[in-house]
Amino acid sequence: MSNTTAQIQPHFSWSGIDTVLLDMDGTLLDKYFDDYFWEEYVPKIFAEANDLSPDDAHKALLARYERVESTLQWTDLDYWSDQLQLDIPELKCRIDHLIQVHPYVIDFLKFTQSIGKDVHLVTNAHSKTLDIKLRKTALGPWFTRIICSEEVGEAKEHPEFWKNLEKMLGFDRERTLLADDTLKVLRSAKNSGIRHLIHVARPSSRLPIKFSKEFPSITYFKELIF
Repeated sequence: MSNTTAQIQPHFSWSGIDTVLLDMDGTLLDKYFDDYFWEEYVPKIFAEANDLSPDDAHKALLARYERVESTLQWTDLDYWSDQLQLDIPELKCRIDHLIQVHPYVIDFLKFTQSIGKDVHLVTNAHSKTLDIKLRKTALGPWFTRIICSEEVGEAKEHPEFWKNLEKMLGFDRERTLLADDTLKVLRSAKNSGIRHLIHVARPSSRLPIKFSKEFPSITYFKELIF
C-alpha cells in the first residue's frame, strides 16, 4: 500500500552521470533491522538492565534519541554504549540475521559497474555498524570507496558534509546522482548543488511505501536500470 502522494518518476540519462552516491540503511539495506533494534530490542534490554517497565524504557530512550538526531552522536555506537551502559555492537551482532539487502540492489550495482560509473557508499552509520553490515551482506567490493560521516566530520543532513565529500572524492556535482531514503539528507545535498537526487520510498519492508512530494522516488532499484 502506498500513500496518496503521486510518484515523481526519475528522469535523467546515465550518459550525464559519472558518480553515484548511495546511502546504506533504508536505501540498500532494509531499515527494519535498525527500526527494530533501536525501537524495540535496545529498549527491552535497557529495561531488563535497569529494572524499568518496557514502556518507561521506550519513552526514556526515544527522548535521548531525539536529542542527538541528525548529529554524529546519533549513529555513534561507542556513544550509545557509554550512555546506556550496554555493549551496543554486541547487541547488533545478536540479531544480525535481520540485516537484509533490499530486492534488486545487486542487480543495480552490477548495472552501474557494467556502464562504468564510480559508485560510492556514503553513510551516516558508525564504522562499527558498517563493519557488521558489510560482513553480513558482502556488499563492500561493489564500491569504489566507502565513506562514513564520522570520516567526513559532519552528518549528511548538514551542508558541510557535501562540501567536504566533494573535496574527498573530486566529483562533479552536475554529473552526480545520490540515492537516499531521508528527505533531510536529500534537501541538504540539493542545497549543496548535487543535481540528480533519488528518494527511496520503501526504506523498510514492514512499512508502507511513501513517495516524496519533492524528489523523484523509487520503490526498488530496478526502476533505475535503463
